[in-house]
Amino acid sequence: MTAPTKPPHDNPADVPADSPSVASLGETAGDLHAPVIDWFEEHARDLPWRRPEAGPWGVMVSEFMLQQTPVNRVLPVYEQWLARWPRPADLAADAPGEAVRAWGRLGYPRRALRLHGAAQAITERHDGDVPTDHAQLLALPGIGEYTAAAVASFAYGQRHAVLDTNVRRVFARAVTGVQYPPNATTAAERRLARALLPDDERTASRWAAASMELGALICTAKNETCQRCPIAAQCAWRLAGKPDHAGPPRRGQTYAGTDRQVRGRLLAVLREAHAPVPQSALDRMWHEPVQRARALDGLVSDGLVEPLPGGLYRLPLT
Repeated sequence: MTAPTKPPHDNPADVPADSPSVASLGETAGDLHAPVIDWFEEHARDLPWRRPEAGPWGVMVSEFMLQQTPVNRVLPVYEQWLARWPRPADLAADAPGEAVRAWGRLGYPRRALRLHGAAQAITERHDGDVPTDHAQLLALPGIGEYTAAAVASFAYGQRHAVLDTNVRRVFARAVTGVQYPPNATTAAERRLARALLPDDERTASRWAAASMELGALICTAKNETCQRCPIAAQCAWRLAGKPDHAGPPRRGQTYAGTDRQVRGRLLAVLREAHAPVPQSALDRMWHEPVQRARALDGLVSDGLVEPLPGGLYRLPLT
């Protein structure tokens, strides 16, 4: 991709100085769309939330589950979830603790409570149908900028910039010529995503799905397979010789020994129990009392665990 001019940006660290300007991208964005979408049509994974029968609710459930969780871990939980709660009203009628229980070991279980809250709001405000309007999606509890755009795009074929980690990495490499995007999404990235968005709604929704899949399968964080990439010839990072990441250190995810691990162990006991659990059963799950108490307090504060008289605990009923 060729464009030597300096981009507009809020922070000079957001985008390299020799990246293409947003204004210049209109001339070359079309060169990316067709090859990426054609590649997607041939190589896209057959995932249940991409099938017509999934419907908007299936798309929404998948988007909640896939946040920070790989597809292979999501698939069995997703299928069980949709079999049990095929519509938002079905989930809304059940206790929030049942959503936490069914979430299993996907991690970040507050997502289960947020999805339950979204199902309640859909049932109360939208007659049980996932709304088509982007602003109405964004107004649902637990729905942020990314999820609203993803549901509007993937479920309803609308034109929205869908910026997940995979898409941001593809754009960083192919367009701005850097190995990795910033740690947090920037205004410059949002402008770039909007500038790259096809004008046609259907093409835009396919582009959103295709660029995401490209980042998941080809333009991966490590061991990228450029020889299979449909836009390798235009990739600014590859053409520059794949310079190493020069920005702030990338945050690694740690788990062992953290409060997250303790929370997970405590929740596992409560998920497997169908009656209130005594404090002593939770105490056996972690050896360090201060960290264990902190983790339990956090679960209660987050609404994931309900304390009862007599030192008992259970998943929330309301």
